[in-house]
Parts: sequence; C-alpha cells; structure tokens
Amino acid sequence: MRWKDGRKSENVEDRRGVRVSRGILGGGIGTIILVLISLYFGVDPSMFLNQETTQEVSVPPGSVAGERTAEENQMAEFVAVVLADTEDTWHEIFRRSGKTYQEPKLVLFTDVVDSACGFAKSAVGPFYCPRDNKVYIDLQFYKDLQDRFHAPGEFAQAYVIAHEVGHHVQNLLGISDKVHSMQQGADKATANNLSVRLELQADCLAGLWAYHADRSRNIVEAGDIEAALLAASSIGDDRIQKQSQGYVVPESFTHGSSQQRVSWFKRGIETGDFAQCNTFKTGSL
Repeated sequence: MRWKDGRKSENVEDRRGVRVSRGILGGGIGTIILVLISLYFGVDPSMFLNQETTQEVSVPPGSVAGERTAEENQMAEFVAVVLADTEDTWHEIFRRSGKTYQEPKLVLFTDVVDSACGFAKSAVGPFYCPRDNKVYIDLQFYKDLQDRFHAPGEFAQAYVIAHEVGHHVQNLLGISDKVHSMQQGADKATANNLSVRLELQADCLAGLWAYHADRSRNIVEAGDIEAALLAASSIGDDRIQKQSQGYVVPESFTHGSSQQRVSWFKRGIETGDFAQCNTFKTGSL
C-alpha cells in the first residue's frame, strides 16, 4: 500500500501508556476480534464478555514517546495517514451529496481505554464509539492480525480502520440510531440480523473508501485487495463458531459470515457507489 507520502490526520489522540484505574467493561464493536484472540490462546472467550472488573494499568516500559521503537512510531504514522485518507474520501463523497462530513477522532491506547461507551480492554479489538465519535485502537492488534491470524499487509490494516470509520459514517447519517431503535423489543434473531446488516454495510463502506482513495491517490499495490479480503474472511461469524464450537448457528451471527463480509467489501471496492451498500434493502445478504 502506498502511504508514506500521504497527509497525516490531526485527529489522532495518543493515549498509549496512560494509566487507567476503574471498572473495565468487556464487549464492544470489536468483540469478534476478542473471540479470535481468546481462541488462539485457548482461553474461554466468555470470560471477557459482559463482565466488569477493577484493574489498574501502569505505564508499560517504552511507552514514553521518545522511548518507543521505530516500528511503533511508524505504525502510529501509518494510522494517521490512513485516517487522513478516509477524511479526504468521505469529505468528497458527502460534498457531492450536499452534506458536510464531520471527522471522527482516532484514539491510540495501550491495554485499556476509557471511552464514552465505557471502559474497554484491548482484547475487544478496534471499535467505534458513537457517543464521542471516536475510533479506538491498540496497535498491538495489528501485530496479532498479521502474526497470529495470518492476515498480513498494510492494506488489511487499513481496511480495519476504514471499517470503523464506516460505522462513523453510519452514525452521521442516522443509520445506526435507526437500527438500534428497530432492535429494541425485537426478538434475538431479528436483532442479530440487523446487527449483521449494519456490520456488512460498514464492510461495504470500507470498500467504498478503497475505491475512491485508489482512484484519487493511487494507493493500492499488487496483492493489497487480496490481503483485505483475507482479513475480512478471517473474522466471519461462521469461521469463528466452527473453530470455537465445531458447528455453525447462522441465526446467532452478529457480524456476518466470511463469504458475506468478503462479498460486501468487494461490492464497495468494485462499484464505488454508496447506493450499492444498502444492506437493509436486500433480502439475501
């Protein structure tokens, strides 16, 4: 992925190494990544979900900016460039439709973070909090994505950011509020189906970003799209359930199957058309 000459966003909050001492909530938009990580280590993922504990996180060695490794500094720079690229893309898309895009903040953290949606451990993976319009990422996630889940490449890492920014776009357009309202009082299967549609739309919006960013700034290199598709397929609900329990229960999906995630990302990156990302107007996902 071509990014090193790109503009860096000013909307990055670096909270790496900040001490946190309060009740910490598990769960969140990135919970699917938590399940993957817990499976890798042979840990029951339920121990992280829907729980509250008290934990104090000290500043880890090397967390001071001047003591960070060159790799850590480069990864933080990469995140800032990708975020800036999503800003440029969505500003233009919103402008064309007569709207104004409001940029989200992106928070870098270590181990635990305090967000407007509650306290979260890094094990939940990257997540978006609509209450403060911020994306939260522990950079250790990217190492796990590459080394442990075999989804390497910078474009795969950029896809993750673009997916969370996709949730921000949904929030700005009122889509998230409508979905959450529809989920209230709905049976579990219906609520889960709505969640899947919301997540798949965010995958499609990530593809939409890639389509426009590449045409405007020529960021995609050989193998990049395959890397992003691999990342999308590696976190499908069916793959996770098969690994964790040996069988698949489609009505319990909350993020979509591997095939669905790949399909909707491809739809976005192949068409570049926002209208093609309406997962709520199609019967079959």
